[in-house]
Order: sequence, then C-alpha cells, then structure tokens
Amino acid sequence: MSPAAPGPSLEMTLGGLRLKNPVLTASGTSGYGVDLLPHADISGLGGIVTKSLSLKPREGNPPTRLAETACGMLNSIGLQNIGVQAFLDDKLPNLRRHDTAIIANIFGETVEEFGELARRLEAADGVAAIELNISCPNTARGGVEFGVDPEATARVTAAVRAATRRPVIVKLSPNVTDITVIARAAADAGADILSLVNTFFGMSIDVERRRAVLSSGSGGLSGPAIRPMAVHLLHRVASAVKLPLIGIGGIRSGCDALEFILAGASAVEVGTVTFTEPAAGLRIAREIGDYCARQGVGRLASLVGALRAAPG
Repeated sequence: MSPAAPGPSLEMTLGGLRLKNPVLTASGTSGYGVDLLPHADISGLGGIVTKSLSLKPREGNPPTRLAETACGMLNSIGLQNIGVQAFLDDKLPNLRRHDTAIIANIFGETVEEFGELARRLEAADGVAAIELNISCPNTARGGVEFGVDPEATARVTAAVRAATRRPVIVKLSPNVTDITVIARAAADAGADILSLVNTFFGMSIDVERRRAVLSSGSGGLSGPAIRPMAVHLLHRVASAVKLPLIGIGGIRSGCDALEFILAGASAVEVGTVTFTEPAAGLRIAREIGDYCARQGVGRLASLVGALRAAPG
C-alpha cells in the first residue's frame, strides 16, 4: 500500500512569528491560556494570546461587567489582571509545557509603561510575541486612547520595538475615523504584525430600571454582530500596509475564519465563542483544514488575500 497523501499545510509565518495553524485565542476571553486546560488541548491551537497584562495587578471595574446581546456580548472588565510579574512566575511556566505559541498582550497608561512591560517580557523564556492593547487611556495626555491618535500609536509602538527583539503586534481599535491612518503609523514605527479589530463601542439599557446594564455605562461589543464590519476593516488595512495581519471579530466557524484570511489575514483570534464552547478554536482549525482538503488547497498560506474581484 502506498502511504497516505499528506493533508493540507495550515502552517503560517507572520514575520518572525511561526504558527502551526492560524487559530489563536483572543486576549481577555480565555484568561491566561491555562484556564482552557480543563476543556481543551491547547497544543492543538496555533497560539494563545493572554489576558492584557499591566505592570501592577489591577482589580478592574465593579459588576455588572458582562452583558449578552442579541448577536454578541458587551464587556467592561476594566482590564482586570494579575500583573506581569505574577504572570511570569505563576502562569508562563505551565504554558511553556504546551506546544503552542505564547503571545503576551500588554497595556500601559503611559508610553514608558509599555516599554517597561516589553523589557520584562523580553527577559522571559517562552514568549513568542508581544501584542499591544492600545485601546486604553493615555493618562499623560488627558485620558485619550493611544489607538485613536496616530502620533501616540507611533510612540507606543516605537517604545516597545526598542525594548524587545520579539515580534511586535499592534492591536487596532475600530473606533476611529480612518483605521488605515493608525495602521500606517504603527507600521512606520516598527510594528511587525497588526491585529484587528478590538471591540466596538456599545451600550445596553435595562428599560425597567432605566439604567445602563453595565456598571460603567458603555462597553465593548464583540461576537457575530461585528464580523462583517471587522472583515471590511481588515480588507481596508490589507490594502494600506504590507504587514501580516491577524483578523479578529465574531469568528464562530472555519468559514468565518476563512473570510478574514481571504480578505488578507494570515491568522485569526477566536474569542467570544469560547464562552459557550471553550474548545471552539480546535474545531475551527479542523474546519479550515477540511475546507482546504475539499478545495484542493495544499497550503493555507496561498489563500491569504485571495479574494476574487466581483464580476463586472
């Protein structure tokens, strides 16, 4: 008997970041990665993106912090986390035992904090890349979010780039006038990869109580409701910069992930679906492989940006 033909290759290379398959977890939806271990073999994922890490532990916002919507979820967690040192001491050693890329997501209130976080992670063994959450307040400039200001985006990106040799991923906010302007600023300042999009602003009101459902009033909308908008924005960014892209937003199936890949993404992050199906990322990776086999695609990488033009 002749040996079975090898299956499609799902390996992806995004600059200096190499993934066994394109499916990552999205920051904030699976804790620090180890939270998935009772439910899924994380070695089957392309990578784990951690909950956002700050220099010091942070309690976050008071409840209510999560609210289900018709086609997704609102959250206003307030960036609760254990702090970077506790992550390095208590979480990373366990993560390193698994054959998957570990991507640390970080946020700071100043440019200097971003740089210091990158230096701490640079010294750690096992971190494959650093993702910057720039959708957080810049307290040095009156509370403006870094991610809505091209100059601030560039300064944060440059500070992290100077502090690490690891691939730098800048996570873009959709809550801007022109996302391509922010994308170019990050690219010019030394980003290796862009991930997009973060959550959209949203609000839900309890009409009986006449109060906002979330304690903070508004929050970030994620889930299936945002996917068409996220695909649109990724496609725009793919036309504006030459960097590898990671698509995020409402992915529940392999076909959803392939929309982002055809639009120009080399990988995807899966988030909200894991609240109801913790092992969804493994299923989505399998479904991508099944699609490639059915379509006769030997290498998934050949589909990146392969969106066909609409007939004239």
